[in-house]
Amino acid sequence: MSIRLLPPTLVNRIAAGEVVERPASAVKELVENAIDAGATRVDVTMGDGGRARILVVDDGRGMSPDELALCVERHATSKLPGEDLLNIHTLGFRGEALPSIGSVARLTLTSRTPGAESAWSLTVEGGAKGEVEPASHPEGTRIEVRDLFYATPARLKFLKAPTTEMTHAVDVVNRLAMAHPEVGFTLSDGTRQRIRLSAAQGELFEARLIRLGGILGREFADNALALNAEREGIRLTGHVALPTFNKATSAGQYLFVNGRPVRDKLLHGAVKGAYRDVLAHDRHAVVALYLDLPPEQVDVNVHPAKAEVRFRDPALVRGLIVGAIRHALAEAGHRASSSVSEAALASLRPGEGLGPLGHAPPPSAVRLPWGAGSYRGQHPSAAERQLAYESQAPVRNSWGEGGGLAETRPTGALHTLSQTPHAPAMAGEGGLAPTPVPDPDAHPLGAARGQIHDTYIIAQTETGLVIVDQHAAHERLVMERMNGALEGEGRVKSQMLLLPEVVELDEAAADRLVEAAEDLGKLGLALEGFGPGAVVVREVPALLGDTDVKGLVRDLADGLAEWGTAQVLQDRLGHVVATMACHGSVRAGRRLRMEEMNALLRDMERTPRSGQCNHGRPTYVELKLGDIERLFGRR
Repeated sequence: MSIRLLPPTLVNRIAAGEVVERPASAVKELVENAIDAGATRVDVTMGDGGRARILVVDDGRGMSPDELALCVERHATSKLPGEDLLNIHTLGFRGEALPSIGSVARLTLTSRTPGAESAWSLTVEGGAKGEVEPASHPEGTRIEVRDLFYATPARLKFLKAPTTEMTHAVDVVNRLAMAHPEVGFTLSDGTRQRIRLSAAQGELFEARLIRLGGILGREFADNALALNAEREGIRLTGHVALPTFNKATSAGQYLFVNGRPVRDKLLHGAVKGAYRDVLAHDRHAVVALYLDLPPEQVDVNVHPAKAEVRFRDPALVRGLIVGAIRHALAEAGHRASSSVSEAALASLRPGEGLGPLGHAPPPSAVRLPWGAGSYRGQHPSAAERQLAYESQAPVRNSWGEGGGLAETRPTGALHTLSQTPHAPAMAGEGGLAPTPVPDPDAHPLGAARGQIHDTYIIAQTETGLVIVDQHAAHERLVMERMNGALEGEGRVKSQMLLLPEVVELDEAAADRLVEAAEDLGKLGLALEGFGPGAVVVREVPALLGDTDVKGLVRDLADGLAEWGTAQVLQDRLGHVVATMACHGSVRAGRRLRMEEMNALLRDMERTPRSGQCNHGRPTYVELKLGDIERLFGRR
């Protein structure tokens, strides 16, 4: 068969397969055109999920009759003044959208420029262009797409149900709305409005947060941290959620480059790296990040859909994102998301998931929003805690910089305020005389009032009470101290064991540990080979105090097996520190004295990211007095 040129109609249909994948793709291209035309309002209507009809109306600059006739020709655009594809300042620039849509659907364009006597209209059906004719329409542009893919019936077979196609369109419009809060948007399915967003007023940060709250919900706005960082001409702004406000997928991550919504693996990887020490591996942060950089520093001509970009210096961009997010999380201090308290209250309110006889459901049945699942499996039962407690060593180091515990001895599994040895009964009153404690009004996390089930600290605040998970909180404190030591001195202080600990492993695991011994030494863990299949540990990090050395070493060996080789240990130091912190933290089932509880609270207030443990679960729940009173019907 000889080589031949394809007819223009067929060429346009082939191109349409790249640009217009589904109805949402057509909506994206048409809405981007409206934004580029300076519209302050864009209204979208879809019928049958976009198959039967897509209508986009804007109040932008409009098009003259000559421009109207030219805009449906391939590669005709008003957005590329020169020939430099690295100098793009608009969302569109390829000149492919309208001719691609017109080649596979029935397309009608009606437009009027400011001050023009009338509007003009043009129809394109299956690639066949009609004549420009006078029409009636206000200033702006109206584009109607009917019978999408009627000219390519095979493409119709690949479309999903109308509700699914509508969902994709909602996502497209929401992303563009996040990037352009100055523009008002509506999206209707013909019977009800799926999106209704007014143009946000005020300065950029305020307008963006209003728009994000309208799309992602009030909870995101209440738990968002603002970003504003710049490095070498690249500026990063936006909002990121507290770690305890997270999702099961990365669908809550929105990334914009020079006002363009993009899906970029580099950016998603940077976000994951920034939250690495505060989120479980199967949970994802909720963020809206806006990168602004010189056009020549980014290539947006990577894919016809313009959803992917390529950076000239990807390492610089990644470093900026990771650094800015980590700084914002550190500045948040002990703050945890408000959804934590709301979930706790929801599990207690009458009529909302109550158990038998109207009581709140057991902890194992409570589902929480931060990825912890149920509490079952997260903490042992009371009987298990009692057994573990009574079998553990009775003596601990004193509380100090090392974060250890003062000497305590087990006397029971339930340690309520009435059983506190530091709170004798008041004479003649029958009440309790609390140990002198800090003024609850003087500290954000209040003053400790007792400990329940040897696991949770109850503290009174100025406006309510706080319940602290002692293991999760102390785990975060130990981890932050170890990270601080690494950043400041380059290594963690170690403590020599009175008797070196020999740990038996399989031979491969022992070899991995010996290979990583130098890096582990920087973390305060000194070990060396001790024959085939064994290592001997001579020093442990001083911050860990009295820890399970064998359990720690075996967990590190398992981690090295998962990561591959010891050469990648430097990239995994956060995971190693987290493992050590978990082993060196005060355990659930460990009784604390009142002064130890208050010391823990004060350390939490001083420590960055202490509102969540190393796995993204909250370290404390705060209940306001008004909420508590409503639970008891006092309000």
